[in-house]
Amino acid sequence: MAQRQSLVGLTVLALLTVRPSHPYELHRFIIDTHKDYITGLPRSLYHAVERLAKDELIVPAKTDREGRRPERTVYEITDEGREELATRLRQLLEKPDPDRRGFVAAVSLIGCLPLTEAKRALRGRTASIEGLLAGMEAHRRAIADSGLPEILMLEVECEQALYTAELDWVRRLIDRLDRGELDWETTAEL
Repeated sequence: MAQRQSLVGLTVLALLTVRPSHPYELHRFIIDTHKDYITGLPRSLYHAVERLAKDELIVPAKTDREGRRPERTVYEITDEGREELATRLRQLLEKPDPDRRGFVAAVSLIGCLPLTEAKRALRGRTASIEGLLAGMEAHRRAIADSGLPEILMLEVECEQALYTAELDWVRRLIDRLDRGELDWETTAEL
């Protein structure tokens, strides 16, 4: 389902693993934690909540009212929502994409996965990037051997540099996780 690809929806699912919340609370948390990969707030957030509820990945838990303010529906994540969250996070962590926003979002929410799953997904990403880099280098050499001027291959060189930097960062992250340098327990619920 295309809507499940939404980074806003993914973030809503992740935040609801912390505690049931109403959309305004989710909006404030997104702003306060600088989840800059999310655009179009608050409208995109409310649409994501509606889609997630329609897909039964979240459900209304209760309705609150403070003073004269309008009623607010508090949502909680379902078991299916937790499965969807884990599946999407693993996919975004494992599979490189030239549009790196999904990876940035997944890194931001990585604590929603068990540590072993997160490391396995990151190791899968390193293998994929190594393969991409090898293919890019072979392509670049073949083009150079054909006599095409190097100036026409700068985009491949740029992509190689970006993927090389990403690969180095992911390897360092895996190393930090292996050494226990990141406190996973405090992030296990986000």
